[in-house]
Amino acid sequence: MRIDLHTHSSVSDGTDTPADLVAAAAAAGLDVVALTDHDTTDGWAAARAACPPGLVLVPGMELSCRWFPADDRPISVHLLAYLFDPDAPELAAERARLRAERLTRGERMVTALAADGFPVSWAAIVARSGGGVVGRPHVARALVEAGVVGSVDEAFAGLLHHTSPYYVAKADTDVLDGIALVRAAGGVPVFAHGLARSRGRVVGDDALAAMAGAGLLGLEVDHPDHADADRAHLRSLAADLGLLATGSSDYHGTNKRTPIAACTTDPGQYERLLTLGSGSAPSAG
Repeated sequence: MRIDLHTHSSVSDGTDTPADLVAAAAAAGLDVVALTDHDTTDGWAAARAACPPGLVLVPGMELSCRWFPADDRPISVHLLAYLFDPDAPELAAERARLRAERLTRGERMVTALAADGFPVSWAAIVARSGGGVVGRPHVARALVEAGVVGSVDEAFAGLLHHTSPYYVAKADTDVLDGIALVRAAGGVPVFAHGLARSRGRVVGDDALAAMAGAGLLGLEVDHPDHADADRAHLRSLAADLGLLATGSSDYHGTNKRTPIAACTTDPGQYERLLTLGSGSAPSAG
């Protein structure tokens, strides 16, 4: 079995529609794919309806979170959630809050860019999102289309980087609270790309141990942004803490160069994940 447990559609910051994403998963030879859009489940129904024969779709989401060290400023982190009940009220309310936070933050960034002469329009960006969760990737694509930068990566490395004067932070969920919300909704929380050092500051083993103590059930080990040594370290840590060790591409369509199925999950780990979730279930095409 070939299993990719982290992908994004145009419902958040990918470029494939949910239907196109499951088609791409099947074309890449995947047997299982998880749809994990940022802070939303809005793509689940369309992905299920379009799921090709032979492909299993795992319902999921990527929750925007923060880790709060005792003696330093917060670190931005992400929590993958699988097989949770999308109607669980507390988690649904937090998803809604995060989506509103993204919109407010995005509008502030675009307003500041436009005020300094960059040819971007918030109204146009929202209109082109097709009702998806608007975030920095949408702003980045607008900058590319306006000829300001050559690529989404260039936008993230410059104008939209966290050191840029145009960057606006958002009030993400405390990751320990996020873990509790996912577990209460019958879901399986897995810490996403925890040692992706190219993205900025990463948490230490003490933080991961604290998350495990709070109910975390897995670590995303095999990820395109993880160095080999960091993958080995995370795999060992997962074993020590009794956590799942997953793998995935973090596919975003043309927003990133990484192809779907670039990294995959061991079938034994996937079978274990299925036993841990009770809020929703995979569906087959």
